[in-house]
Amino acid sequence: MKSLIKKNMKRLIFILALMVSVSLSKAQEVSEKKVPSVIRLAFQQKYPNVKSVKWEKEKGNYEAGFKDGKINYSVLINAAGHIIETEVGIPAGELPADAKAYVIKNYPHKNIKEAAKITDARNNVSYEAEVDGRDLIFDDKGKFLKEVRD
Repeated sequence: MKSLIKKNMKRLIFILALMVSVSLSKAQEVSEKKVPSVIRLAFQQKYPNVKSVKWEKEKGNYEAGFKDGKINYSVLINAAGHIIETEVGIPAGELPADAKAYVIKNYPHKNIKEAAKITDARNNVSYEAEVDGRDLIFDDKGKFLKEVRD
């Protein structure tokens, strides 16, 4: 009986540890008060009129998500306060033609749930299309680069 309880306790501890590690690997929502001032300042300087921001912490960086009208924005800022990339929601029809063709060919009968134009700190542009729980990343011409699971 004691060995059965011991086994169940070990199993429970393993499951709890696994759940904690999975939740920590994903982006974590944080309150604005917990966002370092250098990061908040960098965001406010670039977007002074934005009032309602949802903050997340992901791999040491901070992501500010907000809406301007009907357009979704996401700004990734590193610990030093430098903007790494800006993501702007776009209609799926605005994706490059090659990106749309890739989705049609490789994901028949699937719809693009969301699309975005991503601009990094060096002004390099890429595109993202969310299809079937995956983020498909394309270069500025629409050439497929990689797939990232949500």
